[in-house]
Amino acid sequence: MIIAQISITPIGVGVSVHDYVKAALDEIKRSGLNYELNAMATVVETKSLDELFDVIKKAHNAVLSKGAKRVITEIKIDDRRDKDATMRSKVESIEK
Repeated sequence: MIIAQISITPIGVGVSVHDYVKAALDEIKRSGLNYELNAMATVVETKSLDELFDVIKKAHNAVLSKGAKRVITEIKIDDRRDKDATMRSKVESIEK
């Protein structure tokens, strides 16, 4: 399982960016992937890099389609192959 943190930020659109973040999040929701939104980024679970990069591309382009002329997309990927880890299992291992 791949767990990735995604942060997509429009540049030059003013102080409030929630409409742009919502456009990106709508694409993530449409993908059907398990995700968690937090104050600074969105974390998603995927089975493959292709699936991950597809949803990132759609979310990135959604921000551009909303009118942003410049977008910064940051990605942090945890691609663990030795066991099936999920967002929940990672948190549970710390809470034990």
